[in-house]
Amino acid sequence: MPEKRPFERLPADVSPLNYGLCLKPDLIDFTFEGKLEAAVQVKNATNQIVMNCADIDIITASYAPEGDEEVHATGFNYQNEDEKVTLSFPSTLQKGTGTLKIDFVGELNDKMKGFYRSKYSTPSGDTRYAAVTQFEATDARRAFPCWDEPAIKATFDISLVVPKDRVALSNMNVVERRPYPDDESLVEVKFARSPVMSTYLVAFVVGEYDFVEARSQDGVLVRVYTPVGKAEQGKFALEVIDMHGVLVRVYTPVGKAEQGEFALEVAAKTLPFYKDYFNVPYPLPKIDLIAIADFAAGAMENWGLVTYRETALLIDPKNSCSSSRQWVALVVGHELAHQWFGNLVTMEWWTHLWLNEGFASWIEYLCVDHCFPEYDIWTQFVSADYTRAQELDALDNSHPIEVSVGHPSEVDEIFDAISYSKGASVIRMLHDYIGDEDFRKGMNLYLTKFQQRNAATEDLWESLEKASGKPIAAVMNTWTKQMGFPLIYVEAEQQEDDKVLKLVQKKFCASGPYTGEDFPMWMVPISICTSEDPTCAKMQILMDKPELTVVLKDTKPEHWVKARAGIISTVEVLKVMEAFVNEPNYTVWSDLSCNLGILATLLSHTDFYEDIQVFVRDVFSPIGERLGWDPKPGEGHLDALLRGLVLGKLGKAGHKATLEEARRRFKEHVEGKHILSADLRSPVYVTVLKHGDSSTLDTMLKLHKQADMQEEKNRIERVLGAISQPELIQKVLTFALSEEVRPQDTVSVIGGVAGGSKQGRKAAWKFVRDNWEELYNRYQGGFLISRLIKLTVDGFANDKMAAEVKAFFESHPAPSAERTVQQCCENILLNAAWLRRDADSMQHFLQQRRAAPV
Repeated sequence: MPEKRPFERLPADVSPLNYGLCLKPDLIDFTFEGKLEAAVQVKNATNQIVMNCADIDIITASYAPEGDEEVHATGFNYQNEDEKVTLSFPSTLQKGTGTLKIDFVGELNDKMKGFYRSKYSTPSGDTRYAAVTQFEATDARRAFPCWDEPAIKATFDISLVVPKDRVALSNMNVVERRPYPDDESLVEVKFARSPVMSTYLVAFVVGEYDFVEARSQDGVLVRVYTPVGKAEQGKFALEVIDMHGVLVRVYTPVGKAEQGEFALEVAAKTLPFYKDYFNVPYPLPKIDLIAIADFAAGAMENWGLVTYRETALLIDPKNSCSSSRQWVALVVGHELAHQWFGNLVTMEWWTHLWLNEGFASWIEYLCVDHCFPEYDIWTQFVSADYTRAQELDALDNSHPIEVSVGHPSEVDEIFDAISYSKGASVIRMLHDYIGDEDFRKGMNLYLTKFQQRNAATEDLWESLEKASGKPIAAVMNTWTKQMGFPLIYVEAEQQEDDKVLKLVQKKFCASGPYTGEDFPMWMVPISICTSEDPTCAKMQILMDKPELTVVLKDTKPEHWVKARAGIISTVEVLKVMEAFVNEPNYTVWSDLSCNLGILATLLSHTDFYEDIQVFVRDVFSPIGERLGWDPKPGEGHLDALLRGLVLGKLGKAGHKATLEEARRRFKEHVEGKHILSADLRSPVYVTVLKHGDSSTLDTMLKLHKQADMQEEKNRIERVLGAISQPELIQKVLTFALSEEVRPQDTVSVIGGVAGGSKQGRKAAWKFVRDNWEELYNRYQGGFLISRLIKLTVDGFANDKMAAEVKAFFESHPAPSAERTVQQCCENILLNAAWLRRDADSMQHFLQQRRAAPV
C-alpha cells in the first residue's frame, strides 16, 4: 500500500457564520464568475485565512472587521494537492466578526462533480447545456472557496445570474427575480436564507425543465422537475411567473412532466410518513426533486433540492417496467430520509458516512413498505442488501463499517456495499433488537438534541440506549468497528421436556474456516422461534460470548427450532436449487438466479459450461411455463418482476421455446406491430442478442438511438454485452465510449460485456487497459472508477489473472479504487481456489444428472 498522505483538517482560527454567494454561469464558454461575501468569526488573532478551494482562480480578496476599514489580502497561496488556499493579510486580523469578500472565476467542468455542465437536447433537437452541482463529498470547493467540512455549518444566501428563459433552482425558495443591470437577457434570482447547513448539501441548477407539483398533507410544496418535453404541434407553451417568482412553462398538453407523477406521489406520501416517524417536521418550505441528464451517482440528497439520474426519478406509464418503479420508490424514500438524518443532523466527519447511508438504506424499505405494501419489499431486502454485504464482508480485504477517513480522496472508496448494505443490515438488526416504539423514541431524542448540528455514531447509540435501556453501544461497536461477520453454529439436544441449544459463533471467511490467532467476537441479538408460533420469537437473547447454552423450557421433541447456519459444498447447493421448482416467491428466485449467475460465470472457465446451462433450463422452465408470457388478471408487481427474471434466464440459457417466442415478439416490436410491454423488454432484448448476429445488434443500436426515454436507453445499454461474436463485442465496446452513451452509463455497457461471456470478459479487460487514460480521466477520484474495475475483473478465476490485475494497477495507480483492486484480486484467487476444490464434483453431478433417465 502506498503511504497515506498526511492530512490536516482546516484550522479553527476563522469560521463562517453566513455565506452570501452570487454565481453567474456562462453556458456557452463553460466558465462562471462568483462573488462571495461571508460573515465570519475570527476566533484567534491571525494574519491568514485557510479555506478549501479547487480549480478556482481568486481575483481579489479582502477582510473588513465589523465597523472598520477593509484590508486587502496580499497573497493567495494555493495548495493544489490538498485543495486548499491560504489568503495572507498584511496585518493581523483581530478576534471578532467581520466580512470576507472574494471575487473568483471557475470552470463549469464535465467531470460530474462540483459545479458542472450537463448536456441535453431540446425538443427541436438542439444540443444545450445545463449547469448543475454535485458536492458530496468534497466538491463544493470547486464552486466557491469555502470551509468544505461537514462540521463547519453556516447559513447560505444564494443568488444566481442566469439567462431569463432558464429555470434556476437552489436549496431554498425564490424570494426575488430582477433584471440584471448589465445585460437585459439575464436575470438575477435570489433565494431565501437557508438554515444552518453543511457545504456538501448546497445545490443549484440552471436549465430548462417542466414540473409537476403537489402539497403534502403537512403543507410542504413538492415539485418534480423533468426534462422539457415536446409541445405538440399546434399546441402552445404558456410562460408564466408563479407566486415564487419562478419562470415556468405550462404546456397543453404537458410534455415529459407526466413522467414525474409517480415520484411526486411517492414524495408527497413520504414526507408525512417521516414527519410522523421521527416526530420532527420537515424544516424547509419546499422540496424539489429534479432529473439531471449527466449524473454519476443514483441521486443526491441536497437539502430541499434533491438531484437524480433520470432513471432514478422518471416513470413513464407506458415505457417503465415494474423494477424501475420500485427503484424510484426506494431512491425517493432514501433521499427524503436524509432530509432529517444527514441534513438536519449531519455526521461530524466522513468516518461516520456509513451511519448516514446505512440508516437511509434501511429506512427506504420501511417507507416503501408503508407506501406500497404489495411490493413485499422486506423480503427483497435480503437479496438486495443483506447478501450483497455478506459477499464483500467475507473477504480478507473487506473493511469495518466504520473506517477512519483522513484525506478526502479516501472518502469515495467507502461509498460501497459495506457502508450502504451492511450498514442497513446492522440497523435492521438493531431496530429488531430495540423494537419499533423505543427505536422511534430514540430517533426523536437524537434528532431534536442535535438538530442543525453535527453528531458522531456514538451520539446515536447514546440516544437509543436512553430510549431502550439496552446496551446499544456495546453491541453495535462489535458490528461497526471490526470487519467480517460471525456464523452461528447450533446443536440441539432434548432433555425431558426441554430443548437445550448449544450456540457457537465463528467468523465467516470466503476462503474457508477462520484460522487467525485472535478470535473476533460479536454481540449477537438472537431470536429463537419454534413450531408453536413461527412468526414470533419464543425467546430473545444477546449472545455476548464465543459459546452459549440456552434452555428452551417446555419444547416437545417433535417441535422444531430455527436458527440459521451452514457451510456446504456446491453440489449440495445445486441439489437444494433443484428442490425449488415449485417455489412461487420472487425474492427466492432472484437469489437463486443471482447465485446461478455467479456459478455460471465461474464454470465458463471449464469445459462443462453447457451442463450448467442445461441445469438452468431445467430449474427455470417449470416456473416459466406456469407464468407464461402475458400478465394474467389479478397479477401484481411481484409477478411482473418474476416473469422478467425467469424469461430472461431461460432465454439467455438458450431454452428453445423461449428463444423462438422472444424472436417473434422482438420482430413485431421492431416493426411497430405490437410494442413489447416494458416488463418484457429486458428479457426479450437479452435473449435475441445472446443468440443474435450483426443485424440484431444494428437493430438494437437503432432502437437505442430512437429511444426518447433514458430508462429505455439504459435498458439497451445494459444488455448489449450479451452478443457473443468477437467482432461484435468490439463494436459494443467502441459504442460504450461514443457520444451516444452518457458518460455515467459507459461503465454499465463495459460491465455488461464483461459479464456477458468468457470472450466478453477478456475483451472488456483489454479494452479498459487500452483506454485506461481516457476512462481514468473521465472518472478519476469518483466511485465510478471503482465500479468499472469491479465489473470488469471480478469474474476471472485464475491466479495468473489476479497477478495481472495487480500488476496493471501498480503501474496505473487509481488511489480512490485501491481497496476495490485488492478486493477484486482476492475474489479472483478465491474463484480459482473454488474451481480447484469443487469443479470435478460439480462436473460429475451435472453430467450424471443429464445421463439419468427422466
